[in-house]
Amino acid sequence: MQDHYWEDDQVEYEVRISRGFTALKETAFAQSEPTMDFRISPVDKSNMGKYLFSGFQRCLYSVAKFQSDSERALSVILDRESEKWFRPAKGQFQIYYQWKGEQPEYQPDFVVETDDGIFMLEAKRRSEMDDLEVLAKRDAAVTWCRHASDYARKTSGKTWSYSLIPHDAIASNMTLVGLVERWGIVPSMLS
Repeated sequence: MQDHYWEDDQVEYEVRISRGFTALKETAFAQSEPTMDFRISPVDKSNMGKYLFSGFQRCLYSVAKFQSDSERALSVILDRESEKWFRPAKGQFQIYYQWKGEQPEYQPDFVVETDDGIFMLEAKRRSEMDDLEVLAKRDAAVTWCRHASDYARKTSGKTWSYSLIPHDAIASNMTLVGLVERWGIVPSMLS
């Protein structure tokens, strides 16, 4: 029956904010595994998820895994230009999107804080940029950022925005500002 479920109108849900922050969730991998320097691209990129990277200066975790070399290259930019950043663990933000009658959880690739704001970043293969599920995740994240920004304005916090970045637009010599200006979505754009 789930495959045949639909909603005629866009449904907005009640948003309740019970606290302004949550503690970082534990990562799902052992930090005792051997690590690689995140600034160096591995020779074998065919299975990036098997590598554990370290050497970060501004990451909130001491180690991280990446699903693609583009994500690793983006981490180089973030570690150079942000105040702090991290790869959220499952359940960190509790962002849910509508997909085929279900509400799966969406985890953005990165969350980044700068002097000017907080950004959720998603690096995606260019051929998947218009995928309907990718767009559903994007829309849910933009809505989440809009609510977080509304709360931040009331508490003198930083605004949130979302960027869906094609993998081939990322190179470690780029700037975060350039990527966000080109690929960012401010929360009001989809509201």
